[in-house]
Amino acid sequence: MPKYLVIVESPAKAKTIKKYLGTNYEVIASMGHVRDLPKSQMGVDIENDYEPKYITIRGKGELLATLRKAVKKSDKVYLATDPDREGEAISWHLVNALKLEEGKYKRITFNEITKTAVKNAIKSPRDIDMDLVDAQQARRVLDRMVGYSISPLLWKKVKRGLSAGRVQSAALKLISDREDKINDFIPDEYWTLDAYLTAKGVKKPVIARFYGDETGKLAITSKTEMDKITKELKKANYKISEIKNSERMRKAPLPFTTSTLQQEASKSLNFSTQKTMRIAQQLYEGVEVKGQGLVGLISYLRTDSTRISEEADKAAREYIDKTYGERYLAEAVVSKDRGKKIQDAHEAIRPAHTDLSPIIVKDSLSRDQFRLYSLIWKRFIASRMKSAVYDMKSVKITAGKYIFTASASKLKFDGFMSVYVEADFEKEEDSISAGIDENTELKFEKFDEVQHFTQPPAHFTEASLVKTLEELGIGRPSTYAPTITTILARRYVAKENKAIFITEIGTIVNKIMVAAFPEIVDTNFTATMEGLLDKVETGDIEWKAIVRNFYPDLEEEVKREEENLEKIEIQDEVTEEICPNCGRNLVIKYGPHGKFLACPGFPECKFTKPYLEKVGVACPLCGAEVVIRKTKKGRPFYSCERSPECEFISWQKPSEVQCPDCGSYTVEKGGKLVCANKECQKVVVKEKTIVTN
Repeated sequence: MPKYLVIVESPAKAKTIKKYLGTNYEVIASMGHVRDLPKSQMGVDIENDYEPKYITIRGKGELLATLRKAVKKSDKVYLATDPDREGEAISWHLVNALKLEEGKYKRITFNEITKTAVKNAIKSPRDIDMDLVDAQQARRVLDRMVGYSISPLLWKKVKRGLSAGRVQSAALKLISDREDKINDFIPDEYWTLDAYLTAKGVKKPVIARFYGDETGKLAITSKTEMDKITKELKKANYKISEIKNSERMRKAPLPFTTSTLQQEASKSLNFSTQKTMRIAQQLYEGVEVKGQGLVGLISYLRTDSTRISEEADKAAREYIDKTYGERYLAEAVVSKDRGKKIQDAHEAIRPAHTDLSPIIVKDSLSRDQFRLYSLIWKRFIASRMKSAVYDMKSVKITAGKYIFTASASKLKFDGFMSVYVEADFEKEEDSISAGIDENTELKFEKFDEVQHFTQPPAHFTEASLVKTLEELGIGRPSTYAPTITTILARRYVAKENKAIFITEIGTIVNKIMVAAFPEIVDTNFTATMEGLLDKVETGDIEWKAIVRNFYPDLEEEVKREEENLEKIEIQDEVTEEICPNCGRNLVIKYGPHGKFLACPGFPECKFTKPYLEKVGVACPLCGAEVVIRKTKKGRPFYSCERSPECEFISWQKPSEVQCPDCGSYTVEKGGKLVCANKECQKVVVKEKTIVTN
């Protein structure tokens, strides 16, 4: 009997596939890549037309020897690595590392690890797609060139251990720019006015929101304006002038792509992008399900597409018809156009077996596996269901020359919402009762006047950063999680709760990159490069053509900046503080979380203490010095040097200028001084003239 060898990346995937193949098949895992560029050098032969210098990855020699023995015993080798650029490249590297002869091997791919998908793949083998391989090679070489050219410059000018990257540096700039916008944001005052009105025969009061007057919408921007309007309104009669009844549809969501799965898992499950991808990989490769053995539960997890196969669509529709009834079935399914992105050839992320509902497999999954699988399964089923329908009632109320509005909604048909509701869904509160009609008499009861201030942009979360990267075309499904993981590991950014903040070292690195390598951090340039990589995939551009155009300019910039870029001294600044152990003057050192004080006598003397940088401003509460501190995650803030005895704390740098209206202290924001009192927030000085540290 002929023997066949199937090579996959992971042991879990190997076990699941082996279950579907007969005894003639041996399935072995390569444990990921077997060859890569060397870590000790760039690994690209610049003089030989940018030829990559691949070597066997350390520790893979024994595994390759095992694979070679298995190859010799086999009549044919099937390379079954993942169905994307990375998987195609791993197969190509295996061919080279194992010296597989033409005709001895074939490439197979499947979007889900099911018996049908695996059997069909074996029946339809193909050659390795060199366009896919070259697209991966181009990305790997470009990223290596950026990292190995710029990172040594950062080591030389700033600190060893820093790094730059083609995608990570663009992402870091996005975070830094958002931080600047938040810090520079000047709030604008506005007011909302609600009128509480009683209606005959209706127990619940009508809560009408001020809209404007006959000329259109009016914004109330001060207490003076508010007082003027309410004075007139107290004399007015309130009448219902218009009622509109309508239906509003809430469309079913599309099934998950990599990006939308990462976003929703972050919002609803509080998963990091890295955790989401790790658990999704487990669900894809196979989980031991009671009574069924190893089962691949979801389709491939790296995709830009919302497309669903006819078989999967049919299975979902049959399930919905059987479980919820025909009236819940969507008439037609519209996939969102993703353009011609690299992984649009795949399907959306969906359950591999629609009949395996979360409740059936719950006892076989870990808590986190169950939560993520439930999210994927429910979203997919919901995507094949009808829209939810609301009955809407909108009421227009006149009071003299002014107009108020009120509304109510009632769920008429739950549709897809019987299965799934997005994490950020918020139902609007009804402000009128069902019994209100045109003849209802209204009587004024009271006003609710509320002062508000416009809010700055929110800090990025992992979910919103992934969304922004995708919208700007920076990176691809396989790069979102590694990019965020890298900048967190380098401590360029830190997370507090879900919010991402740039750290001091991140600010330094970003400033250098923006000044010295503006093209690398430019989002348009990075997105254009991604587009070129996609064209390599489609065979429209030769991969080395991109590298030939890119590297000479990069090399010239690095050489220029080696001469022009000043060394940033962030270590060993001597202070007046004395080491209590040995009497030496303490120096400022720089660690993973920023600056700290240490004894220069290390390693003989290991004394250290936190470094509190004074900002030259007296504490508004007690008059002591204000210092810069950092949270555990590295986010800077301002507090009194006498903390915790003194409770002063501020995210913005305080000023000694007082607000003329309320007497509170002011803080620096966007070149202005703004009152720190949340109920005032007056811009005290339009352009600050004081010197800041």
